[in-house]
Amino acid sequence: MTELSRRLLLAGAAGLASRPAFAQGTPRRGGVLRVSVDQAASVIHPLRTRVNPEYLVTELLYSNLTRLRPDMTAEPDLATEWSANDALTEWRFTLRDGLVFHDGSPCTAADVAATFRAILDPRTASPARTNVGPIAATEALDARTVLFRLSAPYADLPVALAYTAARIIPARFAAGDLDALTRQAVGTGPFKLVSYEPDRRIVVARNERYHDPERPYVDRVEVMVFPDSTAETSALISGDTDILTTAGQGEFPRLSSARGVTALRTPSGQFLNVNMDCTQAPFTDIRVRQALALTVDRAAMVGFVAQGFGTPGNDVPMNLAYHFHKELPLKRANIAEARRLLAAAGHPNGLDLTLVASENPGTRTQLAVAMREMARPAGFRINVQTMPHATYLDQVWKKGTFYVGFYNMQPTADAIFSLLYTSDSAWNETRWNNQRFDALVREARVTTEEAKRRALYGEAQQLMHEEVPSIIPAFFDLLGARRDYVQGYVLHPRAAVFRLEQVWLGNGAPRR
Repeated sequence: MTELSRRLLLAGAAGLASRPAFAQGTPRRGGVLRVSVDQAASVIHPLRTRVNPEYLVTELLYSNLTRLRPDMTAEPDLATEWSANDALTEWRFTLRDGLVFHDGSPCTAADVAATFRAILDPRTASPARTNVGPIAATEALDARTVLFRLSAPYADLPVALAYTAARIIPARFAAGDLDALTRQAVGTGPFKLVSYEPDRRIVVARNERYHDPERPYVDRVEVMVFPDSTAETSALISGDTDILTTAGQGEFPRLSSARGVTALRTPSGQFLNVNMDCTQAPFTDIRVRQALALTVDRAAMVGFVAQGFGTPGNDVPMNLAYHFHKELPLKRANIAEARRLLAAAGHPNGLDLTLVASENPGTRTQLAVAMREMARPAGFRINVQTMPHATYLDQVWKKGTFYVGFYNMQPTADAIFSLLYTSDSAWNETRWNNQRFDALVREARVTTEEAKRRALYGEAQQLMHEEVPSIIPAFFDLLGARRDYVQGYVLHPRAAVFRLEQVWLGNGAPRR
């Protein structure tokens, strides 16, 4: 066993994360926790989730092999320990003893192996397929030991297995009626599904057979859907809800000054991007993409779109929150050069474009409007088209030519590149399909030497910075809020991790 493998095994055996530092007093059991989200949790299939409310609900109902700490390292969930061979091509994960699904059936290594076979099957259409690492095969060695055989060395596997769409499901669904989990929930998570109204309210109740006998602390969680941010803020301030998972920049000052409310803020790699289909004119011409990027005043964009709660972006989906971030010269607005590039691309009289933006979150529309105004002097005539989020997901996402995307921070450089920008990525929106970029990411994925990985990821970022498959003008701090009586809740920089089983209700909590 390599020294790296030994360190990974010790990390795996370290146990659950300790209680959040801010929490006060001894955790108490009981009560109903109301959590608000800003859009419907339309998908509860744990292998097919796409947006934060869906991640939250499936995290309540299911478990992964591992979970992400706030520093993006892996900690135990269903697995208590893990280790790799010297080549990092075979990994063994040991499950907790006595795991049980919500329906009373045992959860064993056979269920884990079947789950990942389903994830890796293209017919499942799981975004986890290209985000759980180069898994070639999974095998249950015994009831508690699962073996992952990889197609290439991969040091990030324990972190990758915490992916939001890699929840463990019973083998009878994984190998049988997989679509049944679009209508019901059978997991090992801290809560069981009580009722599901995706556009209004999702209710879950404590799972008495959860693997952690101390948690969850609350009896029930009610996930309340508030598409209107003002109404969502008012609900928290009035005490109708207890946690607001995602606060808008415009509502944050109101939350910060409200009595009985604690406003929450943490840096993150969350970003908006302007996706351009590199296989469709006019974006097949790199000069058009470069010209548009040169119209953006990035500092002003942070002020306008993030209202100061963020940092400038540089057309690379990584910032200082990522381990392998490469510092590149920040692009500055240069209208004269943008006009020259646009003319050289065959558009001396300017260019007409339609930029599509979902109405949720509202920052998408704000970014689109800002882009329209900033690009106008260079000759870009941009028509901004907004639409409801459900319509956007159905008609535009992964299909459109020019639209605004919104993404959470991923735990590793490989994860963010493999989610969005490699040719085989699950969400290959830009269809950039750059073979050199793909090769750099593949090589970095199988490299364990720190300096070499840094150089490979650095070159990949440099290539993206130059060729601009998408414009990334700003990164966002994560904002949220809780009532003062809520204990144990913190904002996770990944934005898709919530850990509500750690939350309890202290003095002053309402009786419901």
